[in-house]
Amino acid sequence: MKALVFPGQGSQFVGMGKELYDSRKDIKDLMESANEILGFDILSIMFNGTDEDLKKTEVTQPSIFIHSVAALKAVNGLGAEMVAGHSLGEFSALVANGVLSFDDGLKLVAERAKAMQEACDANPSSMAAILGLEDAKVEEICSTINGIVVPANYNCPGQLVISGETTAVEEACVKLKEAGAKRALLLPVNGAFHSPLMQPAQEKLAAAIENTKFRKATIPVYQNITTTAVTNPDEIKQNLIAQLTGPVKWTQSVQNMIKDGASNFVEVGPGKTLQGLIKKIDGSVEVASAI
Repeated sequence: MKALVFPGQGSQFVGMGKELYDSRKDIKDLMESANEILGFDILSIMFNGTDEDLKKTEVTQPSIFIHSVAALKAVNGLGAEMVAGHSLGEFSALVANGVLSFDDGLKLVAERAKAMQEACDANPSSMAAILGLEDAKVEEICSTINGIVVPANYNCPGQLVISGETTAVEEACVKLKEAGAKRALLLPVNGAFHSPLMQPAQEKLAAAIENTKFRKATIPVYQNITTTAVTNPDEIKQNLIAQLTGPVKWTQSVQNMIKDGASNFVEVGPGKTLQGLIKKIDGSVEVASAI
């Protein structure tokens, strides 16, 4: 079975989407509609901006979503039987399985990005990648730290990202290294994504989601929070809202997709990050880029 997977924040690059934009009129029209929906010229930033421009959350998230849906249109779905997205990528996955329209998906992504940036600005917080330690040990040590620090991204075996208050994350990094982590690297982000510190953003996103039309899925989405196949639009809504303060269980989602028959994973969107993670989760499956 074929699965489509969609990347999240961090996969952006200068010039992203330009080849897709130039490839076909229908894709060009789709991408140009994003400028009208967002109220600013995001395409000029994607095509000609700097790395710094693209790192701003309110630019990064819509850019990756636009690129991913344009790539999806270019390959016409590839006859996939299931979809999943890493964090932000879940919104692209919901366009792929018919739950969201491009316009509604982009509006939600823009609202999410704005709300997350505001939450970041309100609280000094950060994230760190922990390499070479078992998930259970990371969870155990985070639970002993004073302050807020939680597992945020279960990316693949031996790679878990933690998130929380800056001082708590720094203290956790020291203890995790002492416990045998190969590396504990603070990430160049200015916020604690997928932690309780995103609560204010969650409330704003929830209001936007409740006012958006969600359709029944044509194929299942394996959501970050539940890690299992979901098609019911009401469940999908609640899981999307919960995702902002809960962890991205990517390892578990991919394992469940494979258990349910996925043997061929196609990454749709910028970069190849998910292909690398999936091969580390299970080296027996095929991975490829959509374009």
